[in-house]
Amino acid sequence: MKYLDKIKTASLKQDALILAIESSCDETAASVVKGGREILSSVIMSSMTEHIPFGGVVPEIASRMHTTAISLTVEKAVSDAGITLGDLDAIAVTYGSGLIGALLVGVSYAKALAYSLGIPLVPVNHVRGHVSAGYLTDKELTPPFICLLASGGHTAIIDVKDYYTYDVLGGTLDDAAGEAFDKVARVLGLQYPGVPNVERLAKGGENNIELPAMLKGKKGYDFSYSGLKTAVINYVHSKEQKGEEYSKEDLACSFQSSALDILVKKALIAVKERGYKTLSVGGGVSANGYLREKLQKECGKKGVKLVLPERKLCTDNASMIGAEGFLQYLNKNYADLTLNANAFIEITATK
Repeated sequence: MKYLDKIKTASLKQDALILAIESSCDETAASVVKGGREILSSVIMSSMTEHIPFGGVVPEIASRMHTTAISLTVEKAVSDAGITLGDLDAIAVTYGSGLIGALLVGVSYAKALAYSLGIPLVPVNHVRGHVSAGYLTDKELTPPFICLLASGGHTAIIDVKDYYTYDVLGGTLDDAAGEAFDKVARVLGLQYPGVPNVERLAKGGENNIELPAMLKGKKGYDFSYSGLKTAVINYVHSKEQKGEEYSKEDLACSFQSSALDILVKKALIAVKERGYKTLSVGGGVSANGYLREKLQKECGKKGVKLVLPERKLCTDNASMIGAEGFLQYLNKNYADLTLNANAFIEITATK
């Protein structure tokens, strides 16, 4: 009997132990999640410091770092969970979207381990993982709800109709929010990553510099950060060419407000228009303190339940992959040994 035929005959467990592996960018992560909602262990090894001199993630460096860290990360995750490999019911792995070389490390390792243990290999969409971080935060969370996704590579408002059906209401037409922060950080002389460094600088400034409104006059849920980013760059270049002083703190504060206020506004419009009562948030940008405070304040005003994952579940991690992996496990959305990495997959894709 072939590997995939054999595992499809196995019975499902509501308290299944899922080993999740995440290697889509510069973090090598592994986690053991029980029943899709309980984190038994979470281990993250980041190569971020290796990329700082280059102002962003260098794919070749990230891939090499994954190859040296993957075994250690998985072994520690299993050990920290107090289990053995033989106790696992399935292995979930991020197969896209992300850096192709980095993804291949995780996918290859997961395929070999799943085959050797004779347990299901569950392919996970990285972006859907960010949505599923909400299930780890609020164990009573059930669809439908609106999810605001804001990360380094994606910015979108998603109608989560049920565990498997997503409707993307709108997204970025150019840069994602995180990308815009990285580019603005660079022009302000800040190191990568942009979101936390711009936030730190903005704390000492005021929102007193007029910047262009995003997609002014247009309705809907789309975003565009290209014009805002360019406006900041032009402002800095203009001041420098004229030899005029300006406050980097004020510019950082004004940019941060312009970039993030619109996320909160459109997400809450979506909650109201869809008739929902809950807004969940995911993605690395949602670790930003200003955004978190703004979400809590505005959701409180409008009586909307906010599911806001703690910061370590906002940035790339394997626990969210385990949460989404459990859902796909219940749906028997398994992969065979031909599973390959994919640099780009749609948010709505389940395989």
